[in-house]
Amino acid sequence: MKHFVTAASLASALATCAPAAAEPVYATPAQAEQIVAKAVAAVRKDNAKTFAAITAKDPAWVQGDLYPVVYDMHGKVLAHGQNARMVGKDVLELRDADGKAFIRERMELAATKASFWQDYAFVDPITKSILPKRMYCERSEGMVICAGIYKRH
Repeated sequence: MKHFVTAASLASALATCAPAAAEPVYATPAQAEQIVAKAVAAVRKDNAKTFAAITAKDPAWVQGDLYPVVYDMHGKVLAHGQNARMVGKDVLELRDADGKAFIRERMELAATKASFWQDYAFVDPITKSILPKRMYCERSEGMVICAGIYKRH
């Protein structure tokens, strides 16, 4: 009986001391800019390896709601950190929840700017709901490399 009481007491103590489920960590604008800079450097070094790692959701590239996406200058997806099925697809005419042709706009911005922020609405990978999103992009070697943050407030 003494062992049962001790085991029960230990189990109870562990249950009350166990950490609660971790709250999701949401990306910041600075983190989006950092992961894009990291992706630009990695793509210059070995684009095939980088594209594969991003698309495989390697933790070096995908952290919570932060992930890179790489396009050619015509809107074809070369790597996608949340949806491997998008790779190889021409998404130029893809529209957001508000009907905005956001990839077309992104390619138009990339044609005239080396780096930029863009706003649109997109599905949040954590909540699965449509949220306003800000995407940071840089043009590099005929590609557009982006990562974004969701506006949660």
